[in-house]
Amino acid sequence: MVYYKLTLNDKRETKEKTYPIVVRVTFNKNNTTLTTGIRVKKEHWDSESQLVNKSNPNFQLLNKTISEFYLKIQKAIHQLDDIGEFSFTTLKESLDEKANPYKINTNITFNEFSTQIINELFAINKVGNALVYQTASNRLIGFGNNRNLKFKEIDYTFLEAFQRHLITKGVKQNSIGNYLRTIRAIYNRAIKAKIIDRSYYPFTEVPIKSERTAKRAILANDLGKIYRHELKENTREWHARNYFFLSFSLIGVSFTDLAYLKPSNIIKGRIVYRRRKTRKEYSIKLTALAHRIINEYKGRNEKYLLPILPVSVIEDSLIANQRIHQWIKTTNKWMKELAKQCEINETITTYVARHSWATTAKRLGYSNELIAEAMGHEYGNKITNIYLDNFEQSVIDELNEKVQDSILSILES
Repeated sequence: MVYYKLTLNDKRETKEKTYPIVVRVTFNKNNTTLTTGIRVKKEHWDSESQLVNKSNPNFQLLNKTISEFYLKIQKAIHQLDDIGEFSFTTLKESLDEKANPYKINTNITFNEFSTQIINELFAINKVGNALVYQTASNRLIGFGNNRNLKFKEIDYTFLEAFQRHLITKGVKQNSIGNYLRTIRAIYNRAIKAKIIDRSYYPFTEVPIKSERTAKRAILANDLGKIYRHELKENTREWHARNYFFLSFSLIGVSFTDLAYLKPSNIIKGRIVYRRRKTRKEYSIKLTALAHRIINEYKGRNEKYLLPILPVSVIEDSLIANQRIHQWIKTTNKWMKELAKQCEINETITTYVARHSWATTAKRLGYSNELIAEAMGHEYGNKITNIYLDNFEQSVIDELNEKVQDSILSILES
């Protein structure tokens, strides 16, 4: 008699504290496991129902994939059992490469393989990366108008035509570059999984271009106009302006990191946080401007410093990601409106705060090296930088204070 069930393999912990969901098959008191290719945290698995529970924001998508995988195994077991030829070897052979999504399978399509990667990223709450992969994959499949597109078909000619198509659609060069880099990453993973031979690799002959980002900083005088512009408290434009200037006062912190800041991130007069994109830790001294804005929001949210995310949202989930991106759009919309009201002929977005901070620091005469370190960037040759001492934190604190002081007189004049 063959027994099989879905289970969480709690002996295979990843660095993200997730575990693979597998089908454990038992026969003659021996067992083997077949992985679904999906990993989740322990609290997201319901062992009784053998499903991902609702605490995982992507439970429906994951359960659909798991169920399809389980049904394939169930069908194969029944067929082999009926003819009396069941063994772990014949099971795996009958499943071919379908039982293990990363086993050699030259018939797997680009869409199928990229979907497996995307599902895995969603499962471990790497929502941002999952959406990047999803967008690039959809773009390529949409261009080819073929959901069964094979890796062999993605050759030099196909990719060149894809780039021309994007250009005619008005897609900017940097966005085209991002799509190609993501598709290249999927292709490289397919090579490692032996789905496609390296001899077919098309990207050697496909240069991925990028354009220098246009200047996004605005002048201190323009910052002053926006800061002094009379606004009614608690309106969307009032919040947008606060978020913009708080980002500026915290050395251009990203909007996503801003949304996740909690009271516990304030330690001895500093904001201490780990950037979600790079996992690098930052420690920034709170300036008078930052204190002023943070105090505006005291008591408005039980969990976060700012009322961007609801208390109940699961961090880094698809819902949280969507909420933050909607706020970014809203903030950009009202900053654009404020610029218009203040007769400023510049496009102002959340990212402009970061550029404006760097530009102000540069105009005050600070070195590129110091500015780069304050913003968490490498400057110059990375190998050379290994041998350079990091700047003292007090030096970066002083730089930020000077940047704030240089505009406060204008902001408050």
